[in-house]
Amino acid sequence: MPMPALIGPHYLREGLRLVLSPGLRLFVILPLTVNVLLFAGLIYFAISQFGAWVDAFMPSLPEWLAVLEYLLWPLFVSLVILMVFFTFTMLANIIAAPFNGFLAEKVEVVARGEDTAPPFSWAELLAMLPRTLAREARKLAYFAPRALALLILSFIPVLNIVAAPLWLLFGIWMMAVQYIDYPADNNKMSWADMMSWLRQRRWQSLSFGAATYAALLVPVLNLLIMPAAVAGATLLWVREGGRSHLPTNRPDSQPKPNRPQ
Repeated sequence: MPMPALIGPHYLREGLRLVLSPGLRLFVILPLTVNVLLFAGLIYFAISQFGAWVDAFMPSLPEWLAVLEYLLWPLFVSLVILMVFFTFTMLANIIAAPFNGFLAEKVEVVARGEDTAPPFSWAELLAMLPRTLAREARKLAYFAPRALALLILSFIPVLNIVAAPLWLLFGIWMMAVQYIDYPADNNKMSWADMMSWLRQRRWQSLSFGAATYAALLVPVLNLLIMPAAVAGATLLWVREGGRSHLPTNRPDSQPKPNRPQ
């Protein structure tokens, strides 16, 4: 097993392999469809507005400092890319939350060795909808004031030079929060306890968040990364000591006999 600070790519890679396996492939179709439609629309919108956003963040410099614009321009392009990417990713996660919570539950069943191909159930998916959306609202309440502070910082001349690295660090942390929350919520862990669990495993969390953040920047691959990150985070949860309070009295959560090969 890699060191805690290097463990993220390991879990993300295992998560990708798991969601592509025959037993779980069905649970990926819905979030993947949502991702494709959402990202297509958002990318089109971002491209049409990108130049205006960069101009809005670029500071107005006196003519004798005009040469600095060429040095600062890449920094503010990076700032806009990070802000747009992070905002779009959070929006995609909110929309796909019920599917991701459902996927995390099924991955945990597989990871704990209870079943290799849990059944799909629309009734179970719909039953999770209110709880998962309420949890997304809690995540949004955590994210919004911090993102607003960074946004304000992005408009303050001189100080906004540090906005890009701070957005990056915040984005990495939020990737860990976003995806670990699915198995934590499924196992009835409170928000405060989940955040404490993450902080106790800070390096594992940041490593996983960084690997997920980087993978989401890769075109085409990023369409598969959301379900892979859900699965990877669930594996991290199971193997790094996350408690299990999943119901055991449902037919789909009971160990089943081996299927014929």
